[in-house]
Amino acid sequence: MNQKEKSQLTKTAAQKEAFLIKKLTEYKSVIVAYSGGVDSTYLADCANDVLGKNALIVIADSPSLPRTELTEAIDLAILRKWNLKVIKTDEYKNSDYLANKGNRCFHCKNSLFKNIKKLMKNENTKIVYGAVEDDKSDIRPGEKAAQNHGALAPLQIAKLFKSEIRILSRIRNLPTASKASFACLGSRFPTGTSINLEKLSQVEKAEEELKIRGFRQFRVRHHNDICRIEIELDEFQKIILNKEEIVKAIKKFGYKFVTLDLSGYQTGSSA
Repeated sequence: MNQKEKSQLTKTAAQKEAFLIKKLTEYKSVIVAYSGGVDSTYLADCANDVLGKNALIVIADSPSLPRTELTEAIDLAILRKWNLKVIKTDEYKNSDYLANKGNRCFHCKNSLFKNIKKLMKNENTKIVYGAVEDDKSDIRPGEKAAQNHGALAPLQIAKLFKSEIRILSRIRNLPTASKASFACLGSRFPTGTSINLEKLSQVEKAEEELKIRGFRQFRVRHHNDICRIEIELDEFQKIILNKEEIVKAIKKFGYKFVTLDLSGYQTGSSA
């Protein structure tokens, strides 16, 4: 992309942000479903700028969210002086969620929005979440849960793509501008493989070993006693050079085998 194309992309993104700001202003009062990811962080920052204390930023303290991700998200909210509230969700008590039959995301988001609704002080408050234009090309059961609870996706209404949100986040000096894509830990299990708190913790600990070693985009796919690692192709050499210590570290968490997926990291992989 040349400089002229970059300039045009930035200009288009700024125009979309102006439309987003206008919509948030019209909402007057919102509750933002915040996860610490690129999109919801940007939405939360915009809502805070426009509505101040009338923008309640809510993050779920759930076993499907790694502790380091939760801590970083909370620290950022405090730094930006957002009106933050941490809530507990109960999807892990739902047998349908734990069965992981293909609609796990629906039950997770249903629990989230159900608990967010309890925080609404009046019926005019809008629940908003960070779905973007890119998400329209994926099958996302969580979208159904959002619709069932009347949650709105203002980033989609403004027709914002993740690439544009990264540009706008950089302008806002948000550290998430270059953050790798992330999905809940439940996505690490193949459809049909049951989930429990112990398994979620096992995956979380294994991924933390990759994170502390500086890998940027990664997934630990859980296959019973097999840990299948997905990383970017350009980091293969790095993981091979450090394979002995990585294998040793991850096996401590109960895996018998630690493997590297030669296909590399794949967006939207179904584990």
